[in-house]
Amino acid sequence: MRLIKEISQMKDYRKKIKAPQTVGFVPTMGAFHQGHLSLLRKARQQCDKVVVSVFVNPIQFGKGDDYQHYPRNLSEDISLSEKEGVDVVFAPSLEEMYPQDYSTFVQVGGPLSSTLEGASRYGHFKGVATVLVKLFNIIKPDFSYFGEKDYQQVLIVKKVVDELNLDTQIIILPTIREKDGLALSSRNSYLNKEERKVAAILYKALEKAKLWIEEGERNPFSIVSKMKDLIKKEPLARIDYIAVVNPETLEKVEDVKGEVLITLAVRIGETRLIDNMRIGHK
Repeated sequence: MRLIKEISQMKDYRKKIKAPQTVGFVPTMGAFHQGHLSLLRKARQQCDKVVVSVFVNPIQFGKGDDYQHYPRNLSEDISLSEKEGVDVVFAPSLEEMYPQDYSTFVQVGGPLSSTLEGASRYGHFKGVATVLVKLFNIIKPDFSYFGEKDYQQVLIVKKVVDELNLDTQIIILPTIREKDGLALSSRNSYLNKEERKVAAILYKALEKAKLWIEEGERNPFSIVSKMKDLIKKEPLARIDYIAVVNPETLEKVEDVKGEVLITLAVRIGETRLIDNMRIGHK
């Protein structure tokens, strides 16, 4: 396995890989957990070469976000990558990705990027789209792997790839969860013991919503209201948003018909967590 830190070296490595060999790519901000490893394993199964990037991208963090405190453990990430059979860990420096005079950004317009996370974290998807377009152009992956936990991000990445005619196929894998349902996230490491226990309320609320729909509830406003009541019973939890939306457009639905996405963002103490669940009824 190779550790590459320079863009020029990464591009040189990629140029030597010729068709029909394929390259699978997993973009990350490091601090690997089982969710990341599930993506690496799928890439290893499907591709001849696997590249994982480790780069904490400052331009997707808003003012007051946790960029400085975001967990970083490159040596552990390298060790885990090696165990999973990764070929290259691409870990560029901040200066390598964004030189001092850097001024080019990818702005994603339309409702997909302005709702939910886009409304709560101004500029977040501009940062995500910019770094991913750069990484796609550097690594030129045939397949790129993402987790469903960041559902809105995945929709936006697919849109960017489609509209900018980027030559990679986006593969989406299910959210990996703890035994109590908490979606795995690098930010879970911020939670103290009491907060960690409380954090399971996100998944409990989603499971309750699924049950209510299965029992015949069709009013999204009622579903959201009951989810809020459930979460507010936990004093450490503060709701950012809960929404019942169309899984393709993320527009709020007036009535639960067919498949819907229930998505939420909740602060447990100072830690902001997101989760979602696709729910369909017959």
